[in-house]
Amino acid sequence: MAEVRKRETSKKYNVEKMLEENNKSKKKNKEKTEKKTVKKVETPKKDNSKKSLWTRFMIFCHGVKSEFNKVFWPSKDNMIKYSIITILFIVFLSLFFYLIDVIFALIQTLIG
Repeated sequence: MAEVRKRETSKKYNVEKMLEENNKSKKKNKEKTEKKTVKKVETPKKDNSKKSLWTRFMIFCHGVKSEFNKVFWPSKDNMIKYSIITILFIVFLSLFFYLIDVIFALIQTLIG
């Protein structure tokens, strides 16, 4: 009887200990997230509504121009190679699916 009580109390103790550790870890995680939110600095938002329509349009055009400068434009030789590869791939897949369709049609005629 005494052994059974010891086991029960040890189980209760283990459960209580696990709950305590879980609560401690939750508190630590909460403190970490609070510290992270404190470190964030709010940046002031630019108010474009005060600028004139022409100024906003010029800013937009400047952004478009800078994005076009970032684009990689392939050379003529590369473009020809890519086009040929694409056309060959399309022809190959077309023939592949056509053959599958023909094979299934033959199987249907032989069965039915």
